[in-house]
Amino acid sequence: MDLKDCRDRIDAIDDQLASLFKERMEVASKVAEYKKEHGLPVTDSAREKQILEDRTADAGELEPYVRRFFKHLMKLSKEYQKEQTGK
Repeated sequence: MDLKDCRDRIDAIDDQLASLFKERMEVASKVAEYKKEHGLPVTDSAREKQILEDRTADAGELEPYVRRFFKHLMKLSKEYQKEQTGK
């Protein structure tokens, strides 16, 4: 596989990631609605810990990068939820 092929493959993966990110944030908005209606805080540390454990369980040598990726993803989700809930 040459450089162009690799970049084309990365572009295709990035398109999928962008689509999945938008879908995830739409669901995060629904989570924010629920939390607002039920007086729940945006941050759920126990859930975040479990997500990190689950997502990094089979990451092998990429574990620190997968962990950072999901930490950042959750940070963005919480920021969005805070905007949605006004908290």
